[in-house]
Amino acid sequence: MRGPFLMLMLAAVGAGGWARAADASRVSVLTAKQVIQILDDTVDWYRTLGTQQQNAKEPSDLLILYANRQTADQVVGLAFEIARANAELLSSEANAGQSAADQSSPLALNQRQSRLDEQSKAIQKEMAAARRRSAAKLPLLQDQLAMVNAHKNLLDTMAAFVNQSNPKGADANALKAHIDAIAATVPTAGSVPAAGKPGTPSAMDMETTAPERYGLWDLGSNAVKLRNKMKTIEAIDQRTTALAAMFKEISAPPLNQLHAYSARSDALASQAGSTAGAELAALRGEFDTLAWLFKQTSDILLPLSKEQVLLQQYRHNLSNWLETTQREYHDALAALAVRLAVLAGILAGVFLLAEIWRRAVLRYSHDMRRRSQLLLIRKIVTWVAVICIIGVSFATEISTFATFAGLLTAGVAVAMQSVLVSVVGYFFLIGKYGIRVGDRIQIGTVVGEVIDIGLVRMHLMELNAGGPLGPTGRVVAFANLVVFQASGGLFKQIPGVSISWHETKLNLPVVKDYAALKDKLLAAVGEVAARYRDEIVRQSKEIQRSTASSSVNDTAPQVRMHLTDGRMEALIRYPVHVEHAAEIDEEVSEAVLGVIAEHAPPGP
Repeated sequence: MRGPFLMLMLAAVGAGGWARAADASRVSVLTAKQVIQILDDTVDWYRTLGTQQQNAKEPSDLLILYANRQTADQVVGLAFEIARANAELLSSEANAGQSAADQSSPLALNQRQSRLDEQSKAIQKEMAAARRRSAAKLPLLQDQLAMVNAHKNLLDTMAAFVNQSNPKGADANALKAHIDAIAATVPTAGSVPAAGKPGTPSAMDMETTAPERYGLWDLGSNAVKLRNKMKTIEAIDQRTTALAAMFKEISAPPLNQLHAYSARSDALASQAGSTAGAELAALRGEFDTLAWLFKQTSDILLPLSKEQVLLQQYRHNLSNWLETTQREYHDALAALAVRLAVLAGILAGVFLLAEIWRRAVLRYSHDMRRRSQLLLIRKIVTWVAVICIIGVSFATEISTFATFAGLLTAGVAVAMQSVLVSVVGYFFLIGKYGIRVGDRIQIGTVVGEVIDIGLVRMHLMELNAGGPLGPTGRVVAFANLVVFQASGGLFKQIPGVSISWHETKLNLPVVKDYAALKDKLLAAVGEVAARYRDEIVRQSKEIQRSTASSSVNDTAPQVRMHLTDGRMEALIRYPVHVEHAAEIDEEVSEAVLGVIAEHAPPGP
């Protein structure tokens, strides 16, 4: 009986002016499109719990997350209650959209089905009475009952067809199916998780907090994470505010409808005292319809009111969470600033000590070579200390840094073995008896003057060793690891010394007195060496003074004679000044050949 009274109610309410801007036959609060949009926005907002769970690391965060999850479950459940209540109103509108006089309308078909049901019940009562009294009338009653059932089956088929062909009814049914589909995608929609289920913080979650780390990297990353966490909470709060504003906006139409229903009920109550009979029955039916409409609209308005309270509580939780995160963020920035200040102070102390070291070297070390060595060591020590301090400051744990540094050192040692050996060789090269720029050295068969000594390699200006020691125009580079190589060898003159011993061998002619020949050879070579004797003696004394060695003997030339394969052979050794080596060798050769020519036997 609700159908005709619903139509009357729609007309009366429309005349009352509560839906002046809409169709007079509309009793629903929202359209199907608006209902779906509200559910989509609510479910999308609900999924922000996943983002909150990713940011919840502390026990206090887990408690707020649990409270927000419970509130969000209730908000989603109430949103589905609103959607289903509005879908029922849309379905009623669709059924009341056709006139009862239309025999093909769902309302007319329902009325005819109701009459057929009454006829079927009446026939069944007569059949029961006929069985007790006389069975003669029973076949006729059975035929009538079969006719009524066939008519009912036909009306059922027609009603199904009409419901499918009614656009409003199809839209209402599609809306209900869509609501159920959305609800299936939200497992917790309309339900609150119990303790122990997913989403409930357990004691294990509350206690498993990461140990505090004090490395600069961890402090910096923690500050960045807290900053991102604050932005995330603020974004979720903005979405919650927008959702609350939407629910508040759609609360006005149902409230206006309830006021209109209340006014209509007062009007019907005033008419009830002056009506009787059929009019009173119609009035009662209208009261029933009005009560149903009031209930359906209340089912929309009450959840909307609850939504406002729940979302306000949700925003309060977010506000507390944001306030806590802001305090943690400020504490993290303060800790990071302190660590940076400590690091800056330590580095300033290191550079201050390095500057003191530099000034001390410049003031107390007057030897340029020693000064350059000390300044180089200062530079290496300073930067190694800086790198170690920065590495320890950024490291999370000292043990981790030590392990990493050990693995890194082992890898570098294997990959750069030659370079590292060259670096170590550098310190051997610049030692007490090492080399310096300007020294004349010999490496293998290469003789050259040192023009640069680097940390990894040195460069020589090659000298012509076969004649006067002049530059060949080529620069030769050697890795410093040459000092550790057994083959080749490295030879250098003592600083301030440029003498060398040369040797020559020759076969002596057959003479009667080899002792006299030896004296003549020694005198000839000594005469040549006498012209350079003063410089050679001075440098010999310099060698003795620099090396504190007693093995430096007289620098006079020497002649040694011995038999070889039946012939007498002489070994002549004489000191030469390096700069005049070729000249001395030539003069010695001429003097020796002159002596040999004097004692050579006459020709045939």
